[in-house]
Amino acid sequence: MKTTLLFPGQGSQFLGMAKELYESFELAKNRIEQAKQILDFDISEIMFGNDFEKLVQTEITQPAIFLHSIILLELLKESVSYEMVAGHSLGEFTALVACQSISFEDGLTLVRDRARAMQEACVEHPGTMVAVLGLNEPVVEEICATISGTVLVANYNCPGQLVISGEKEAVMKAIDKLNDAGAKRVVQLPVKGGFHSPLMQTASEKLTRTIKKINFHAPTCPIYQNVCAIPVAEIEEIKSNLIKQLTAPVLWSQTIRNMVADGTTRFIEVGPKNILTNLNRRIFKSKSIISTHAESLIFSLS
Repeated sequence: MKTTLLFPGQGSQFLGMAKELYESFELAKNRIEQAKQILDFDISEIMFGNDFEKLVQTEITQPAIFLHSIILLELLKESVSYEMVAGHSLGEFTALVACQSISFEDGLTLVRDRARAMQEACVEHPGTMVAVLGLNEPVVEEICATISGTVLVANYNCPGQLVISGEKEAVMKAIDKLNDAGAKRVVQLPVKGGFHSPLMQTASEKLTRTIKKINFHAPTCPIYQNVCAIPVAEIEEIKSNLIKQLTAPVLWSQTIRNMVADGTTRFIEVGPKNILTNLNRRIFKSKSIISTHAESLIFSLS
């Protein structure tokens, strides 16, 4: 069985995330205490608390998901080996830790600075994102191309599920056309910015400055990056793709198909919730492709 680890991005957060891990494993306590020092605030207080509006702020959400995912990764590594890794948007930084291209400390620093830069870009260039269900890719792409202003496909999640992103006015115009074209549902996402669009250009410039300070290593296993959907091994290309990712679409469906073509037979989602697991089951309905979640595996083995 050839195993791939997948790491989720923004949207997987929930109140109480990682609390059970914190109460069950010393490793989780140590990582959370370490994170407090790097972030310079008590992130566990927000993760374990009851203020969802605070948790969903980009500068909180991204480090929280990264931290939860890293704890699961380190617990899982004790009993599971893996041959490939990938992460959805934010999750790509966790994947880089999994393939030993960056350290946990540097990964959290990158995520912290990325989240802050994205939140600042949301203020500078307000935007929004909308999930589109039930239309194929060419139809959605063609509709976006007809709209004046900035709007484009940001996430190719799975067949029949795309996300568009851009300026609010342009996205609203696209919604009307998408509904006219027969979309089953068009759902506005609870984000305050146009992620993976040109509206994030200032954030990519700020992230570039942090990336230049971080020590990267050649990955120890293939990492499939969002902007190209193929494995990348060259360090400078990995860095460049991380920067491009902020303004370019996430080619997730293409990534999963390429991993299966390259021999993956089991996917394990390593992070809060099971969003990627559900997407995989829509990309590949074959019973020979297994998709499961790390947390259930860890507690079953402990």
